[in-house]
Amino acid sequence: MARTLINVPSGVRQGDLIEIKALIAHPMETGFRPGADGKVLPRDIIRIFTCHYNGEEVFAAELHSAISANPYLSFFMTAADSGTLEFNWQGDNGFQQTERLALTVA
Repeated sequence: MARTLINVPSGVRQGDLIEIKALIAHPMETGFRPGADGKVLPRDIIRIFTCHYNGEEVFAAELHSAISANPYLSFFMTAADSGTLEFNWQGDNGFQQTERLALTVA
Protein backbone atom coordinates (compact mmCIF):
# COMPACT_ATOMS: atom_id res chain seq x y z
CA MET A 1 0.00 0.00 0.00
CA ALA A 2 1.39 3.38 -1.00
CA ARG A 3 1.67 6.28 1.42
CA THR A 4 -0.72 9.16 0.75
CA LEU A 5 -0.98 12.70 2.03
CA ILE A 6 -4.33 14.43 1.65
CA ASN A 7 -5.05 17.97 2.79
CA VAL A 8 -8.64 19.06 3.31
CA PRO A 9 -9.29 22.41 5.05
CA SER A 10 -10.98 22.53 8.45
CA GLY A 11 -13.67 25.03 9.43
CA VAL A 12 -15.53 24.74 6.13
CA ARG A 13 -18.87 26.54 5.76
CA GLN A 14 -21.67 25.58 3.40
CA GLY A 15 -21.02 27.00 -0.09
CA ASP A 16 -17.28 27.57 0.49
CA LEU A 17 -14.94 26.93 -2.43
CA ILE A 18 -12.22 24.71 -0.95
CA GLU A 19 -8.89 23.44 -2.24
CA ILE A 20 -8.18 19.72 -1.95
CA LYS A 21 -4.56 18.54 -2.18
CA ALA A 22 -3.58 14.89 -2.70
CA LEU A 23 -0.16 13.28 -3.01
CA ILE A 24 0.72 9.59 -3.35
CA ALA A 25 4.15 7.96 -3.05
CA HIS A 26 4.69 6.09 -6.32
CA PRO A 27 7.85 5.73 -8.48
CA MET A 28 6.03 6.36 -11.81
CA GLU A 29 8.44 4.45 -14.07
CA THR A 30 7.92 5.65 -17.67
CA GLY A 31 8.91 2.49 -19.54
CA PHE A 32 11.54 4.40 -21.54
CA ARG A 33 14.44 4.48 -19.05
CA PRO A 34 17.16 1.80 -19.09
CA GLY A 35 18.04 0.08 -15.82
CA ALA A 36 21.50 -0.76 -14.49
CA ASP A 37 21.67 -3.82 -16.77
CA GLY A 38 20.85 -1.73 -19.88
CA LYS A 39 17.38 -3.23 -20.32
CA VAL A 40 14.41 -0.89 -20.41
CA LEU A 41 12.53 -0.86 -17.11
CA PRO A 42 8.86 -1.80 -17.53
CA ARG A 43 6.27 0.96 -17.35
CA ASP A 44 4.62 1.38 -13.94
CA ILE A 45 2.52 4.54 -13.67
CA ILE A 46 -0.69 5.69 -12.06
CA ARG A 47 -3.10 6.18 -14.94
CA ILE A 48 -6.33 7.42 -13.34
CA PHE A 49 -7.15 9.53 -10.29
CA THR A 50 -10.72 10.26 -9.20
CA CYS A 51 -12.33 12.01 -6.25
CA HIS A 52 -15.95 11.46 -5.24
CA TYR A 53 -17.87 13.63 -2.76
CA ASN A 54 -20.85 11.84 -1.23
CA GLY A 55 -20.81 9.43 -4.18
CA GLU A 56 -20.65 12.09 -6.90
CA GLU A 57 -17.48 12.50 -8.97
CA VAL A 58 -16.05 15.99 -8.43
CA PHE A 59 -12.62 15.56 -10.04
CA ALA A 60 -10.91 13.11 -12.39
CA ALA A 61 -7.51 13.07 -14.05
CA GLU A 62 -5.93 10.78 -16.62
CA LEU A 63 -2.16 10.61 -16.05
CA HIS A 64 0.52 9.67 -18.58
CA SER A 65 4.19 8.70 -18.48
CA ALA A 66 5.35 12.33 -18.44
CA ILE A 67 4.01 12.88 -14.89
CA SER A 68 6.61 12.95 -12.12
CA ALA A 69 7.14 10.39 -9.39
CA ASN A 70 4.95 10.86 -6.32
CA PRO A 71 2.21 12.70 -8.23
CA TYR A 72 0.65 15.69 -6.47
CA LEU A 73 -2.80 16.88 -7.54
CA SER A 74 -4.69 19.95 -6.38
CA PHE A 75 -8.24 20.94 -7.26
CA PHE A 76 -11.13 23.07 -6.03
CA MET A 77 -14.69 22.08 -5.17
CA THR A 78 -17.71 23.64 -3.49
CA ALA A 79 -18.61 22.23 -0.08
CA ALA A 80 -22.36 21.68 0.06
CA ASP A 81 -22.91 19.32 2.99
CA SER A 82 -20.91 17.22 5.42
CA GLY A 83 -19.95 13.91 3.92
CA THR A 84 -17.20 11.67 2.67
CA LEU A 85 -14.47 12.35 0.13
CA GLU A 86 -13.24 9.21 -1.60
CA PHE A 87 -9.92 9.33 -3.45
CA ASN A 88 -9.03 6.54 -5.89
CA TRP A 89 -5.75 5.94 -7.72
CA GLN A 90 -5.50 3.23 -10.44
CA GLY A 91 -2.38 2.24 -12.29
CA ASP A 92 -0.41 -0.35 -14.18
CA ASN A 93 0.19 -3.87 -12.88
CA GLY A 94 -3.14 -3.90 -11.03
CA PHE A 95 -2.25 -1.00 -8.73
CA GLN A 96 -5.28 0.46 -6.98
CA GLN A 97 -5.60 2.45 -3.79
CA THR A 98 -8.58 4.14 -2.17
CA GLU A 99 -8.58 6.60 0.72
CA ARG A 100 -11.62 8.13 2.44
CA LEU A 101 -11.84 11.31 4.50
CA ALA A 102 -14.74 12.91 6.31
CA LEU A 103 -15.54 16.51 5.42
CA THR A 104 -17.44 18.46 8.07
CA VAL A 105 -19.41 21.44 6.81
CA ALA A 106 -20.77 23.90 9.38
